[in-house]
Amino acid sequence: MRVAVYYSNQDIRIEEVEVPKIGAGELLIRTEACGICGTDVLEWYRKKRAPVVLGHEATGVVVEVGEGVTAYKPGDRVFVSHHVPCGVCRYCLSGKETACETLHTTNYYPGGFSQYIRVPKINVEKGTYLLPDSVSFDEGVFIEPLGCVIRGQRVAGLKKDDTFLILGSGVAGLLHLQLARLKGVSKIIATDISEKKLEHAKRLGADLTINARKEDVEQALLRFNGRKADKVVLCTGASSAYEDAIRCVDRGGTVLFFAVPDPSYRPYIPLTEYWRNEVTLTTSYGAAPRDLEEALKIVSSRAFELGCLISHRLPLAETALGFRLVVEGESLKVVINPNR
Repeated sequence: MRVAVYYSNQDIRIEEVEVPKIGAGELLIRTEACGICGTDVLEWYRKKRAPVVLGHEATGVVVEVGEGVTAYKPGDRVFVSHHVPCGVCRYCLSGKETACETLHTTNYYPGGFSQYIRVPKINVEKGTYLLPDSVSFDEGVFIEPLGCVIRGQRVAGLKKDDTFLILGSGVAGLLHLQLARLKGVSKIIATDISEKKLEHAKRLGADLTINARKEDVEQALLRFNGRKADKVVLCTGASSAYEDAIRCVDRGGTVLFFAVPDPSYRPYIPLTEYWRNEVTLTTSYGAAPRDLEEALKIVSSRAFELGCLISHRLPLAETALGFRLVVEGESLKVVINPNR
């Protein structure tokens, strides 16, 4: 079978490997779609593992079931979670499933940018979801990123009467926007440096959009809202957006680091000011089964506009182009279809 092997953002090679053999309790999936995530192009995060087959937003069709598997059969349409928690450690039992060591060490093989995937037993049992016929394979790739967004907003404690500032209007930011709108959040402000992305944010319900290249985000927020934001979510790794996040949170507010800057960046945190004003800085990472289950319900309900977020659909042979489009920053969701 063919796989797209990541060596760097500028070096993605299509190579031939054997179709994975499955064992007891496992599944073999024919991959129909896999989205390129913004984290896939973070070289400081990915390159240390290269060469590697990336892709963790995969949907497909079951083609073979291992001994003992009764919940799935050949022909089933599925979304498969790449990471799953154990469910019994202290982190899982306290609701911190994405800090679970098992979650950080489980994955399907070789990755979503391949024609077939072997799903290990634990992922079959804890991370495989039947995809309704009403949900296309391409739409199904949003289950994983939406699950991450659901978790992030829960961690941040987003409420209806909050002013919500979203820094970065790529796919993550636009999913945060749609989820906040679904929850009835009163004021939603979105920023970006791309007018095209800001147009999407406006159409999807942002009460205010700010071009961070042309305007001072803090001043624009104050003119619109009369005060700073209750909840701020960072959806880009740009250091300038980090600085906006630090400046734009109101007293008693929360900054959620959904994305983070390059580790070489040394951020400033006004701890004395934040101590006096009870500002919370928090992070969220990944999605747990409960987040993915909620995401699947939302995707299945057609409550979100997802088709408009897909800017490119490409065959496996053009994975390198897909990475280039994401790196350049003007695309939204790039979906790779490995078997087309």
